[in-house]
Amino acid sequence: MDLPIDHFRLLGVPPSADAQGVLRTLQSRLDRLPHGGFTPETLQARADLLRASADLLCDNDRRAAYEAELTGLADDGGSLQPALEIATARQVGGLLLLMEGGQPLEAFELASRCLQLPQPPTLGSGRESDLSLLAGLACLAAARELEEQRRFEAAARTLQQGLQLLQTLGRQPDLRETMHGQLERLTPYRVLDLLSRDLVADAERREGLELLEQLVQRRGGLEGDADPHFPSQDFQPFFHQIRAFLTVQEQVDLFSRWAASGSDAADFLATIALTASGFAQRKPERIADARNRLQCSGREGIEPLLANLHLLLGEADTARACFDRGASQELKEWAAGKSSDPLGQLCAYCSDWLVRDVLPGYRDLEAEPDLVAYFSDRDVVAYVEREDQRRGRSYLSTPGAPAAAGSASFSAFEDFSFRESTAPVSASALDGGTTGGQGGFAPFPPSGGMTDPEDDGALDDEVPLRWPMPPRPWLLAGGAVLVLVLAGVWVVRQRQSSPPPAPVPPPPATAPAPSGAAVPPGASTPPAPRPPNGLRITPLTAARPDEAQIRRLLENWLAVKSGVLAGEAIPQGLDRIAREGPMNLLAKERRSDAARGQTQQLDVGITDLNLAENSPRRIVAVARLRYSDRRLDATGKVLDTTAPMELRNGYVFGRDGDSWRLVATQSLN
Repeated sequence: MDLPIDHFRLLGVPPSADAQGVLRTLQSRLDRLPHGGFTPETLQARADLLRASADLLCDNDRRAAYEAELTGLADDGGSLQPALEIATARQVGGLLLLMEGGQPLEAFELASRCLQLPQPPTLGSGRESDLSLLAGLACLAAARELEEQRRFEAAARTLQQGLQLLQTLGRQPDLRETMHGQLERLTPYRVLDLLSRDLVADAERREGLELLEQLVQRRGGLEGDADPHFPSQDFQPFFHQIRAFLTVQEQVDLFSRWAASGSDAADFLATIALTASGFAQRKPERIADARNRLQCSGREGIEPLLANLHLLLGEADTARACFDRGASQELKEWAAGKSSDPLGQLCAYCSDWLVRDVLPGYRDLEAEPDLVAYFSDRDVVAYVEREDQRRGRSYLSTPGAPAAAGSASFSAFEDFSFRESTAPVSASALDGGTTGGQGGFAPFPPSGGMTDPEDDGALDDEVPLRWPMPPRPWLLAGGAVLVLVLAGVWVVRQRQSSPPPAPVPPPPATAPAPSGAAVPPGASTPPAPRPPNGLRITPLTAARPDEAQIRRLLENWLAVKSGVLAGEAIPQGLDRIAREGPMNLLAKERRSDAARGQTQQLDVGITDLNLAENSPRRIVAVARLRYSDRRLDATGKVLDTTAPMELRNGYVFGRDGDSWRLVATQSLN
């Protein structure tokens, strides 16, 4: 056997040592015996090899020749390494010295080779016992050396090989126990080593994830403390560190599995990871999953976090309610310092939460809390629109008629929603969609660019909307709200740059009553004959209608719309109570249902109505509605239902000639 070591290292002396130093080291090595489990034959072979090296180094001629050989090997470029040839009878002693000379890994590999076929030692012999003991000791020493070099996975592999070897031989149970304990102690370092590899190292990373799961299971879960090798005071900083090496999807999968096993901490971490994934990758479905998970957790004090999730889903009404209900006074004061507008405060808190707690800590995620980019994303817009439709919100929204010169474009009302005196963004409106927002908001354009409906210059074919609002300090210092306004403007521009859908020809109109006809104040014209399909059209011609008359006009429109969506034909004369925009939307929605062979059964009723604005040419009504629906296929089978709910909506009516007609609607929920 050739030992990969020279005489200087085998004896443990520097090349500059003189004869006296060599002899002193020899005596010290002979007196300092290794582990007491070796047989006398191995100890004697060790002593003989030490004396042989000392004899060579004390002989000046032999030493000079040997040093010349070493110099020649070094000058050869390092392709050859010094080695000592030893007899078979002294192999175990030589391997023992190799381990003592600081090369435990080589000693372990050579001892393992000697213990395996084709020439294993005789079963039960002293040589087999010495080799197995040497292999175990060298394995432990090599693993410690690799661990000091921070090569944790290599150290673990070495321990695993040693365990397997000794288990096969059925030898050294004490060493096997020590090796097993060291292997378990290495687990967190192995996890760190494997998961810090490049993402292309798929096999290594999978093994790291498996080890992480084993480690957590051994602890009894994230909240457990059943692992004596890894107490909580060490596990917590380790777990915080290891998260940075996990991708967002790996965290979602891991934490979801642990949560299914009953871990509350994992359930919360899964919520955070789902939120990060949904926001960064523009997948609001994941944010909805996070919201549902958090709602089902039953924890206390989660309302501020739920407010953030509702806001990211475009449910700003619910977000405000959650924040107002659950935020501490300190948090409310902090938010108030960010914006004077309540929804501006929500946006500021949500952005801070994303930066601080949600977006950091993922291997593959580099995202900014850019609410403009998020709410402008096509997938986010499409999701909110689908949710609005699924919840039956779309039945009240209508696109505005094209604006004439000198009048603000009514598309602004389609793309922005309003809520009393606040100015948040409507996520559902960011696609310029026709469905009502579920609770997002954005401010209406300043009134300076609009024509006053009271002026003579106001046009009959478009009545600009002006919602009653107090002065708006957020226009100067709105912060996050102003950022969200820009998102809405971007979408408006996108819609303006895309070709509009082909208009739907309105049904033939019934000629309105002559403007000069005498009509008693507060009265309406006689009702039109009832159409064959049973949908009655009753125009409103009173010059200054009251709440009751506006309520009847709105009920008329809702009844017609319910009948059309249930499959009845659009009645003649509908243009006497609604403008082209609402009629086009109704026809479009019915065509879409018909193409799928479906109908809708709406149950909608007005529970309260008041007039927010009432002028000779323009009326704004705020109504509370009781609403539910069912979607049916061609056979009458129920495909989907919307549970009864209460809606709050705004309606704009304009006076065209002597009739009042519906101009636009918008959800205020």
